[in-house]
Formats: sequence, structure tokens, C-alpha cells
Amino acid sequence: MEKKDSSRSKQGKKNRAAGARFELKVRTDMEKQGWVLDKWTNNVDGEKWILIKAKRKYNPFLKALSIGTGFPDFIAFKRKGKRYDVIGLEVKRNGWLDKIEKEKCRWYLKNKIFSKILIAKKGGKRGEITYMNFTKKDN
Repeated sequence: MEKKDSSRSKQGKKNRAAGARFELKVRTDMEKQGWVLDKWTNNVDGEKWILIKAKRKYNPFLKALSIGTGFPDFIAFKRKGKRYDVIGLEVKRNGWLDKIEKEKCRWYLKNKIFSKILIAKKGGKRGEITYMNFTKKDN
């Protein structure tokens, strides 16, 4: 039993590290395209449907607080003439959003917090990034 738990722990560490590397890669790619990115530190309360400050997560093993726990992962700005395009960017290696995340995306679009929300996922070729545009109708 102990061996099984330790292998799951190791796999979880590998998955989190791979996710962090992919998030950094997406951020670098978007900045090359002319976007200015910052961590989004807000979230949507799923019961009251209001914008709230994201809770910080404490890791007792590292004795550290993680700050970037908002949804979506990033807010991105790009100048379009005299105005700015403001979008949300969620990074998912597999590209799948769960039901709650989809509801939050619809709420962000309905309340015009973001003009659009992009989901970044791994592409078909090694090192490729695919950006999918989330629409209100997405299932």
C-alpha cells in the first residue's frame, strides 16, 4: 500500500512540474505575439456569481503560499489602435475544461470582463501550442 501511494505522489509532482513548464512556455509564446500578460488573481464565486479575490493555497511541506490560483490563469492585453483588447487565458495541457470552469468562462463573457477567453493546449507536434477560442455556446 505504501509503495502505491509513493508512486502516485511522484506522478503528481511530475504532472505539476510539467504543467508549470507548459504554462511558462505558453506565456513566452503569447508575449512573442505582442500580448502583455499577468497572473489573474481573481475568481468567480460559483454560488453568488460575483467576482472575488482568489484564495491563496498554503503548502505545508514547502511552507509557502502560492499566489496564482485564480481562474483563468492569465489576463492578457494587446493594443488595437486607440483601444486595448483584454482577454483571459487558461492553460490546460489537454485542453479540457470541467463543468464549473465552463460556467465561469460563460459568466466572464456575459459580464464583459474579457472580450474572449483562449484555452491553450498542447498541439499535435512536439512543442506545438494550440489556442482554442471559448464561446458561450461551448459544451
